[in-house]
Amino acid sequence: MARSNTNNNVNNTMDNVRGSVMSENRRILMQSSNLSSTNLVIVGTNFKVGRKIGRGNFGEVRMGKNIANDELVAIKLEPMKSKHHQLQLEQKFYRMIGVCDGFPKVFYYGQIEQKYNALVMEYLGPSLEELFNICGRTFSLKTVLLIAISLLTRFEHIYERNIIYRDVKPENFVIGPPSSRKEKTIFVIDFGLAKEYVDESGEHIPYREHKSLTGTARYMSVNTHLGREQSRRDDLEALGHMFVYFLRGSLPWQGIRVDNAKERYRQIKEIKRSTAIEVLCDGQPEEIATYMKYVKKLDFYEKPDYEWLRKMFRDLFDRRGFVDDSVFDWTGRLHHTSFATSRNSYQQQ
Repeated sequence: MARSNTNNNVNNTMDNVRGSVMSENRRILMQSSNLSSTNLVIVGTNFKVGRKIGRGNFGEVRMGKNIANDELVAIKLEPMKSKHHQLQLEQKFYRMIGVCDGFPKVFYYGQIEQKYNALVMEYLGPSLEELFNICGRTFSLKTVLLIAISLLTRFEHIYERNIIYRDVKPENFVIGPPSSRKEKTIFVIDFGLAKEYVDESGEHIPYREHKSLTGTARYMSVNTHLGREQSRRDDLEALGHMFVYFLRGSLPWQGIRVDNAKERYRQIKEIKRSTAIEVLCDGQPEEIATYMKYVKKLDFYEKPDYEWLRKMFRDLFDRRGFVDDSVFDWTGRLHHTSFATSRNSYQQQ
C-alpha cells in the first residue's frame, strides 16, 4: 500500500472531519441569538432547554428537562446555517443502532425557532476522561478489563448495524448518571463522525487511500494517519491505544509542542509508527500486546473475532482473581462531585 502524501490534509471531503466547517459552526453559533436558560424555550412539545453543559464540533450541548415527567435530557444544538448538518446524520445512526444497552435513547430530532437543529437524548453521566481525572489519571487493570470487555460488545453491535465509529476517545464513552441503576453501564455517545461501511448492495466499502484525517490523533490507528480508508480494524486499534492510555496514564506521542497542526499530526504519526508494540505495552500483561498485534494485523475487509478478544480479557480477569462485581475505580467517588451537584440543582428548578 502506497503512503499518502495528503494524509494530514484536514479540509476537503464530506467524508471527513472538516476543520473549516467546525470553526464555521462555532462562529455561527456565537453570532446566533442566545438561548437563555432563564427563557422557556421548548424543543418539540415537551423538552425545556436549560443551561449549556458542553460544546462540540457541531455546536453546543444543553441540559434540558422533559416537562411531562421532569426527567433530565441532553439537548445538542447545531446552527441551521451550518454547511453540513452533522446532527441529522448522528440521529440516523442512533436510529439504526436501535434501543440497546450502552447507547443513549433518542427522544426527538427537529428545529428550534428556525435557527437550530436539536437532538434530544437521554441524559447520562461523566465521561471516562472525567472519571480518569477523578481517579488520579490511572485506572487499575480490573477497571480497564471491565471497560475493554464492555466496549468490545458495544462495538460488535455497532458493526452489526453496518456502522464504523471513527472517533474513539475517552470523552465519547460515558457512564449512566451517578446513583442511578445505569451508573455501572458504559455508553457510547457522539456518532457525528461515524460512517456506514456496507453499501446499499450489501458490499463492504472499497479500500481507498489519500483520505483526510478523521478522528482524534492521539488514539487513531496508524492506517488512518497514513490516509487510508477506515474500517472495523481501525476502531479496534484506536480502542487499544485508549486501553494503554488508561493503564499507563499517557501515550508516548502525547505532549508534542508545535504550533502547526499539520506538523503535530506528522510527529504523532511518526512516533506512533516507530513505537514497537512491546515498548508501548511494556509493564502490562501480555494480553494487552496480544490485542494490539491482533488488531493491527487485521485486513481492511476482515471481520474481527470479538468473542476471542473478550475471552482473552475474561481469562486474564479470572487469573488475576478479580471479582466481576461491576465495581470500577470510580465507584463510590462520584456522589460529591460537581457533576452530581449540578444535576441535582437543575432537577430542583
